[in-house]
Amino acid sequence: MADFLLEIGLDEIPARMIASAEAELGKRVTDLLTRERLLADGAKVTTFSTPRRLAVLVAGVLAAQADAEEQLTGPSWKIAFKDGTPTPAAEAFAKKAGVAVAALEKLTTPKGEYVGARVLRKGRTAAEILSADLPKEVLSLYWAKNMYWRAGKPERFVRPLRWIVALLDSAIVPVEIAGIAAGNASRGHRVLHGDSPVEIASAASYAETLRGAKVVVDVAERRQSIRKALDKATRTVPGAHWREDESLVETVTHLTEWPSVILGDFDSAFLTLPEEVLVTVMRDHQKYFAVEGADGKLAPHFLAVLNTEADEEGNAIIRHGNQKVLVARFKDARFFWDVDQKTPLAERRESLNHVTFFRVPSEKTTWSYHWKTERNVAVARGLASGVRIAGIAFDENALIKATELAKTDLTTELVKEFTELQGIIGGLYARAQGLDERVALAIYEQYIPASTEDNIPLSVEGQLLGLADRIMTVTALFEAGQAPTGSKDPFALRRAANAIVKILAESELPFTLCDVVKYSATNEKVSGEVSALLRERLHFYLKDVRGFAYDVVNAVLASGSDDVRDAIARAEALTEVRGSEDFAAVSAAFKRIKNILRQAEEKKFLIGTIDQAKLAPEAIQLANASVFLTPKVAKLGENHAYSEALSEIATLRPAIDAFFDKVMVLDPDSAARGANLGLINLVLSGFSGIADFSEIVTA
Repeated sequence: MADFLLEIGLDEIPARMIASAEAELGKRVTDLLTRERLLADGAKVTTFSTPRRLAVLVAGVLAAQADAEEQLTGPSWKIAFKDGTPTPAAEAFAKKAGVAVAALEKLTTPKGEYVGARVLRKGRTAAEILSADLPKEVLSLYWAKNMYWRAGKPERFVRPLRWIVALLDSAIVPVEIAGIAAGNASRGHRVLHGDSPVEIASAASYAETLRGAKVVVDVAERRQSIRKALDKATRTVPGAHWREDESLVETVTHLTEWPSVILGDFDSAFLTLPEEVLVTVMRDHQKYFAVEGADGKLAPHFLAVLNTEADEEGNAIIRHGNQKVLVARFKDARFFWDVDQKTPLAERRESLNHVTFFRVPSEKTTWSYHWKTERNVAVARGLASGVRIAGIAFDENALIKATELAKTDLTTELVKEFTELQGIIGGLYARAQGLDERVALAIYEQYIPASTEDNIPLSVEGQLLGLADRIMTVTALFEAGQAPTGSKDPFALRRAANAIVKILAESELPFTLCDVVKYSATNEKVSGEVSALLRERLHFYLKDVRGFAYDVVNAVLASGSDDVRDAIARAEALTEVRGSEDFAAVSAAFKRIKNILRQAEEKKFLIGTIDQAKLAPEAIQLANASVFLTPKVAKLGENHAYSEALSEIATLRPAIDAFFDKVMVLDPDSAARGANLGLINLVLSGFSGIADFSEIVTA
């Protein structure tokens, strides 16, 4: 067995693309070795990446495939042999298979008798397979954006390829990708090591060899060293700590090969600006970490992660440069803040006529954010009526005011400069301009949640504004023919639908998915399409966010539930009881009932009334048990006592078992058959209101 190393060297890759590409390359190499029977038992696959490289190290690669016997199938026996004499067809097949005609054998298959031949395929070497197949795997990596870099050549990649290392232990694998032949020469840190090649003596020595060239190829190691360096730098400020930011840690990890950290300062006078503005400038524009004092408030310091070696004299120069850049950005933010305050949000509404929401190609018209705001207000009024009827406390005037002003910050200089702050700036300006706090908070929260990991808005007004804005966006773009298709969702409508489902799931708002659509859709076609998207996202939320088993989710949604919180309650109850033997048996019986009813429909058998005179004793027993339980289960369902209802349904097992043991449902006698079908149809319809139990997978 050998260790195999593949390193792809490139110009600097965008940080956001590295992790997925590293994982995909590792999977492609693993799948290739597995498919070609080259991966030994217990083999270990490790992936590496830096801004300039993607690499895979596989410990446990076989030197060559094992020889394998293969059964080949040729023409039919009748064509290959006439009266026992081989025909040209038999001779041609034998030649192709590389065997004598006498070695051909007769194969009996469901389709008839055919000529067969057993051949021994000599296993290819690992180097031979890798040389032939690796280029395709590498060039098939998915990139959100890629480029041509060789004139007249077909290869496209995220950045130009610069070098390739491919080793089996210490032997170079003869791979060529995009005109670059593999060798054993990598590259070290661009500044700290220079341009001289770094020779990799063996695959196993890869990480340590590059460490000597000032490159840490292990992502987890770089991440941990950055965290330790952040801690160490922050300890120089008494009582301070750096603000935890997992996403930023990941970004700087993928921006560096040999990371170090410096602590910088800025004038505390800038702390009069809102914290959100300062942190956004530091985080999103400069990739700096914010520092908090012992009181939890923002301190006049920042932490910068460098891609170079710590050096006191050099760091002083770098620190000064970073401070200078940050102060300039803060001055810009303060200037924009002051300028924006001269025009209140209310006076900015008309300016939204000049801010484009969407251009409709089919109609050659442009929808402005003023147009969007008017439709948002109409939806918000509809939602408000539902909340008012439900008796939930909220301020309707604040909601409408917030909806009217929600998009006005798109006209401000600060949002034009720092687009990440849209919504947030609107809320901060509303507060600074003395508007009702509920108005300011709703505007501030309108884009929350941005992902399924985020919390929902705290205020009812913010929840309603978020719903109105998102459902109106989804509906309008569906009307414009921009529904997501396959993996394409350029306007992030699935993300908007995810947020709608999450708000309904985690708030007390009294809406089903249909209710939300009702207030926004302008025609039945769009209403149906948007409803389908929301149901699809509800399925995603239950399965991928809440972690319910796929068959539980299918069972709950097959019953037609579009009340998000109610669907969660049903899924929880179903998960609780599905492990019981009785419930599993009943679920299997319901699946059997559905199959029988389907067969009856195909054969055009009539479903009759439940005539006890036509029923067997076991059928009468099941009928009586169903009649007794149906109203009880229905009452429990109305009270959302789903666990108790499902437990009651499970008590049907003895009656159902006896029925299927003793009764021929599709009885030759049409009257008996009709009565039996009527009975099982009653059982199915009477107890499927909570979930479609036939969807539950049983052993």
